[in-house]
Amino acid sequence: MTCRPEKVLGFLLKGYPRISETFISNEILLLEDMGFPLHIISMRQPREAFSHKSVSQIKAPVDYLPETLIAPLARLMYHNVQLMGRRPAAYAKAYRLMVKRYRRSHKLASIKHLLQAGYLVHAVLPNSGVQHIHAHFAHSPTSVALFSSCLSGLPFSFTAHAKDIYTSAPEQLEEKIRLAQFVVTCTQYNKRYLERLAAGAGPIHCIYHGIDVRLFSAVSTQRRPEPPYRLLSVARLVEKKGLPTVFRALKLLRDRGTDFHYSLIGDGEQRQQILQELARLHLGRMSEWLGTLPHEEVLQHYQNSDLFVLGCEVARNGDRDGIPNVLLESMAMGLPVVATTVSAIPEALEDGRHGLLVPPGRPEAMAAAMKRLLLDQELRSSIIQAARDKVLRQFDNRHLIGQLGELFADAGLPRRPGKVMAG
Repeated sequence: MTCRPEKVLGFLLKGYPRISETFISNEILLLEDMGFPLHIISMRQPREAFSHKSVSQIKAPVDYLPETLIAPLARLMYHNVQLMGRRPAAYAKAYRLMVKRYRRSHKLASIKHLLQAGYLVHAVLPNSGVQHIHAHFAHSPTSVALFSSCLSGLPFSFTAHAKDIYTSAPEQLEEKIRLAQFVVTCTQYNKRYLERLAAGAGPIHCIYHGIDVRLFSAVSTQRRPEPPYRLLSVARLVEKKGLPTVFRALKLLRDRGTDFHYSLIGDGEQRQQILQELARLHLGRMSEWLGTLPHEEVLQHYQNSDLFVLGCEVARNGDRDGIPNVLLESMAMGLPVVATTVSAIPEALEDGRHGLLVPPGRPEAMAAAMKRLLLDQELRSSIIQAARDKVLRQFDNRHLIGQLGELFADAGLPRRPGKVMAG
């Protein structure tokens, strides 16, 4: 494979750009600011009508892989047959790996991922300068990165997040960890799980996503909430967000005479089911669903709200959150948070100090915590200050992505001259 003299970092993503993955576009932008040349490879075309402003600032070229097997099969087969002829030994090795993974899972996705990887290596990588492939999410993107590494001889690494960890077959995930040059994950909770899963494998690093703290300005801690209280959730409409628990807590508040207006921002696969629950509890008069909004409008809702609430839980398929960025954003904005003790949320939010935490699926406890944080001004003021201090100290993404940049530098990817690490 011929390459440009410059060593480029290939970023392999499920979709790009995606409105729900601001942390990835921020990461790419900050890595570029540090001097790393990047090339984005996306497995899907964009599916939303708008994107965040950070996307327009990214300079990296973008290539899209064929998304499915049937319609682009001729194109996939052409590039794979060409690659097979040029690199027969590498292709045979990747094919054997695919067969082993298919026998474990009995899913056609293993075949598709090999064909996508063959397309990537033959059609995208030549003359791209890519010398290292980093995938975001441990499921499909890392599967394609794994096969691409096998076919090209390039090292790969990946960042594991939440659903991709806990809904992946353990044997398949363990194999990826052992073959990767290194693994990054976004919480200590995840890191402990991955280290148990692949004991003795290569390094697994915990680097929190963090947020761009420059975008958030705290609301005055002296403002005393008054009825009707303005309550807010920002979440994908999926099971793991625990929104029905939030709704039941709201019903308890209403039935006990608390006047409020509740705003829900977000969308998702279970929209109809979740919004039906809101209607079933007769909360329509006191609530509004706003769908997906640009980040600038979400910021306005943070500024104008009295309390942020999220009911995260472990979904029936094992899916769960890590640390939802919306919690960090709320904390940075001076908007106090009521959340649950699920997964890594306690790593960001100590109960009674940075917000209030309740067990998942407990609307009674959630309603009590919400009322307490609305009425106890002394507690509220101390939590607002401590929460913002913690975000500024531990979750500034410029510092955290600087740590990621150091991993790529250690992997042999030099930065352009004149750039400095974020921090």
